[in-house]
Amino acid sequence: MHFLDGSLFPENQQKLVITVAPYGPEWEPSDFPEDIPITLEQQIQKAVDCYHAGATVLHVHGREDDGKGSKRLSRTNELIAGIRECCPDMILQVGGSISFAPENEGDAAKWLSDDTRHMLAEIKPTPDQVTIAINTNQMNVVEQMCAADVHGTSLQVGSPGYHAYREMTIPAGPEWVEEHIRRLSEKGIQTHFQLANIAQLETVERMMRRGVCNVPLILTWVAIGGGFEAPNIYNLANFVRACPDGAVLTLESSMLNTLPLNMMAIAMGLHVRCGIEDNLWSQKRDRKMTTVEQIEQLVRISREFGREVANGKEAREIYKVGTFYKDADETLAQNGFAPNRKPGQKGFTLHG
Repeated sequence: MHFLDGSLFPENQQKLVITVAPYGPEWEPSDFPEDIPITLEQQIQKAVDCYHAGATVLHVHGREDDGKGSKRLSRTNELIAGIRECCPDMILQVGGSISFAPENEGDAAKWLSDDTRHMLAEIKPTPDQVTIAINTNQMNVVEQMCAADVHGTSLQVGSPGYHAYREMTIPAGPEWVEEHIRRLSEKGIQTHFQLANIAQLETVERMMRRGVCNVPLILTWVAIGGGFEAPNIYNLANFVRACPDGAVLTLESSMLNTLPLNMMAIAMGLHVRCGIEDNLWSQKRDRKMTTVEQIEQLVRISREFGREVANGKEAREIYKVGTFYKDADETLAQNGFAPNRKPGQKGFTLHG
């Protein structure tokens, strides 16, 4: 991305898109009972509250009525339908880490192991986005969390939950990724790339150059450590510089890193993510902070910067929801990458 003179002036920046992750699948309901929705009605109401606070992209992870994370496609269908009815303009982004389990014996017989993940393309009503990881990667989400971040929670140091998340990996090999993008695109679902580093961004670019990923480059830099980059200014600057000008970039981090990184995003004209999936605490760590409070804080800060917050329809335009490209040439041009080299062509390539 190029930062020309005036790039930091709010009148030259897109309105701010706030992504919210309010469901916190890594937490037990007892970790924050005041803010973790359990019943279907509570989960839908949480989406409504977040939308009215200023968030226009909802990162969806469903729960069952017993408080455990849901692996039922039917439950996710119900949740998406309920949110869509109450918040029709909100961009619904389903977390791609969900792996649906067959609900009956017939499903178990016909679903292969990878199909349980590809079933994200079968959600009805259709979500706007599904997140996707690139290249199989460690995702030790607790590596950068200190003891105070998880004290008294189900993820406190030494707990079974802590050890489980410490060893978590994301399977995302090339065959699976390309097939998943194909299925999502076929159903009109936008791929939202959740990237750990520049190497993963380069893999996305190579897929686009081969014509197997003809989609807008809508992505999040996930700076949480543990196999992902650390949220420091050097890593951020390198990643932002590697992104082409046609990309739409959101920043994500965890715990007390979340707000500072979001403030950088607001100042730079990028976009933000918040919610209890990322952070439970106020910056002084003197109390837990609800998801709605986190959204309201970002709205207030963004307006102090002079940058207005996008409404639902504006967010859809910024995120290019519903846009797909016909081939590699159009994909590269629209995303801001240099064109592919033609046979026999020498030197650097430029769009004519």
